[in-house]
Amino acid sequence: MSLHTEEQGSSLDTVKLIVAVTLLLAGIVGFYYFESWQGQPVSVLFRVLGLLVVVGAGVAVALSSLSGKRLLSFMKDSRLEVRKMVWPTRAETLQTTLMVMVIVIILSIFLWGVDSLLGWGVKSLLGGGGV
Repeated sequence: MSLHTEEQGSSLDTVKLIVAVTLLLAGIVGFYYFESWQGQPVSVLFRVLGLLVVVGAGVAVALSSLSGKRLLSFMKDSRLEVRKMVWPTRAETLQTTLMVMVIVIILSIFLWGVDSLLGWGVKSLLGGGGV
């Protein structure tokens, strides 16, 4: 016995998603196919508008499926959570950024020093110079 029940997607949802993907692909193919229509160049404006209409229809069909509704609900909930967050002030952001920069500079100088000492030690051991 399961306490957690999930909604099962129907075959209609699968058909909707296939139609949505088909519309998206048709929009992309149509954009390039209608580059010239019957030997006449077609304005980019009309091609882009056609692409936007077909992609909009594909997105609308996709959002009408169960997966699309879940995605839309997730996006709304995410937006609500972002509004609840307490964002740092500009001064706090600047101070944190400066601290990170100072720590990066200090660590890079430290690593440069360790690398130089190790390089000098290896050269001394191998007799390649040094003292």
